[in-house]
Amino acid sequence: MKKFIVVTGGVLSGVGKGIFCASLARLLKECGVKVNVLKIDPYLNVDAGTMNPNQHGEVFVTEDGYEADLDLGHYERFLGEDMSRKNNITAGQIYSAVVKRERDGGYLGSTVQIVPHVTDEIKRRIDSLEGQVNVIEIGGTVGDIESEVFLESVRQLALEKPFGDFMFIHVTYVPYLRTSNEFKTKPTQQSVQLLRRAGLNPDMIVIRSETAVNSDTIKKVALFGGVPQDMVINLPDVSNVYSIVELLKNLEVHNKVARKLNLALDDSNFSWDYPRTFKQRRIALVAKYLGTDDAYKSIIESIFLAGCVKPEVIDAQNLEDMSYEEVCDRLSEYDGLIIPGGFGKRGIEGKIKAIRYAREHKKPILGICLGMQLMVIEFARNVYGYEGANSTEFDPNTPYPVITLMEEQKRVLQLGGTMRLGAQRMRIFKGTKLWDIYGVEETTERHRHRYEVNYDEFSELFKMPKEQGYKLVISAKSNFVEAIELEEHPFFIGIQYHPELKTKVGKPHPLFKALIDALEEHDQRGM
Repeated sequence: MKKFIVVTGGVLSGVGKGIFCASLARLLKECGVKVNVLKIDPYLNVDAGTMNPNQHGEVFVTEDGYEADLDLGHYERFLGEDMSRKNNITAGQIYSAVVKRERDGGYLGSTVQIVPHVTDEIKRRIDSLEGQVNVIEIGGTVGDIESEVFLESVRQLALEKPFGDFMFIHVTYVPYLRTSNEFKTKPTQQSVQLLRRAGLNPDMIVIRSETAVNSDTIKKVALFGGVPQDMVINLPDVSNVYSIVELLKNLEVHNKVARKLNLALDDSNFSWDYPRTFKQRRIALVAKYLGTDDAYKSIIESIFLAGCVKPEVIDAQNLEDMSYEEVCDRLSEYDGLIIPGGFGKRGIEGKIKAIRYAREHKKPILGICLGMQLMVIEFARNVYGYEGANSTEFDPNTPYPVITLMEEQKRVLQLGGTMRLGAQRMRIFKGTKLWDIYGVEETTERHRHRYEVNYDEFSELFKMPKEQGYKLVISAKSNFVEAIELEEHPFFIGIQYHPELKTKVGKPHPLFKALIDALEEHDQRGM
């Protein structure tokens, strides 16, 4: 019999529902339960692919090419399992499916309504989950207009299922008011009241706070939230979010869930291997999306899970306004650089200056997606002498279009879900640094791009440049150039794909481990 844990949020968004869901799912998995997860996003976008990273954070791409909310990244990293499009529902998907069915005559002349037609579609999607326990995160906060139909759907489904198959957990924020030196529970009380008006009663309340709350606060939340005191769980801020799995275990959350859902658990083989010590290497993430810390979440977590302190995000647009000498001075304080992906012209010249600095000063650098394309542009301009070399994305009239729109993309009219997406097979060439890192001749990596290296017209870039000692080589290829590197450089690697999307706890992607190792070697040599 399938069980369901529905996690809702209150007071404000961004308090860590996704981390809690991922941690709880991993804890149950460690106790021998087959777990599945589902993120419900109430927005009307069909997926997250067209959403601005400055507003919504990164777009996480699954193996099957689905562009998802970043919470699926949390689920993958914590659970150690690949997610797919089945692990995400958006309101846009639901309404699109209902309208299409109506247009196809699927409702036999009925007046199509929110209840029962929209709610039935949501329930169908939820009930199709195949886990023994299915953890369902409803995005946003209780009280949001767009969330109401999802709350109604889970209310109905819980009534339709046998008693004991559903558990409701409400995650709220309890602020500390410094002027009166007390934790304030009123926002949580009101949030629970909103949940009750939707016909749902929480079985457990998880209160997030900056610091640990006192026992009086726990009692007050239990009283007004209508749950036993032992079902109020406090999760204060922690420096390492991966420690939350152990924290939940120590609070016996798994046993409390097991009692509610009548589950048999075995935590005797519990093992949670995450980094606890970190190398103190300064890595600059030369970025352009600075509106939220989540814009480069998977890259940042990949470095962290590879055992290094998190990289520092610096504004590529600021570098654009500096002279090259000023850029060199600014970046000299870092041990290595990462140039991440992105779209649009803003900040591009700043990133190119950073790449030039890393090349000329032999500073370890990893270019991801757009980062690799900019490496090729910088090389074409400053080594091969192709003045004005560029991508047609930024300059359609460039005399040297070393990066160009993929042929298949020239026929695409819609933006959503039309890029080269998901797992793609590629061949790695022996004798390259990439071969040393992977140790295999073929592998698959996840992609999200429209532009490619224009190899057919500019293959000479990958031959010895005129009167210079640099040699740019292709280290991986599919139908496209997948990776490039400089032979004479300690670590100058550009990749068209997104390795950060495959990092798991206990299994960071080898490219990030290789970058950190290169930083160590670079430091030991005193370069």
